[in-house]
Amino acid sequence: MVEYLVSLKIEKLEEGMYLATSDDLQGLVAQGRTISDTVEIAQDVARNLIESIFAHGDPLPDGIAPATKPVQNLEIPVTVSV
Repeated sequence: MVEYLVSLKIEKLEEGMYLATSDDLQGLVAQGRTISDTVEIAQDVARNLIESIFAHGDPLPDGIAPATKPVQNLEIPVTVSV
């Protein structure tokens, strides 16, 4: 098994849900109630898309490459009641 890093954009929708898309992996769209749910769904969608790319013998998009080291910079939203 090979791990690939896929860049995600996550935005909060007006209805309170979250939407994840990727500029690097066309077709990746995931929606969830929380950021964690949304990321988990996005991982499944990305896995299916990448497996489909390989199954069809197509090259991976330029922004997708095997992970060679762990992610070092990750920003997360933190909600605090003040």
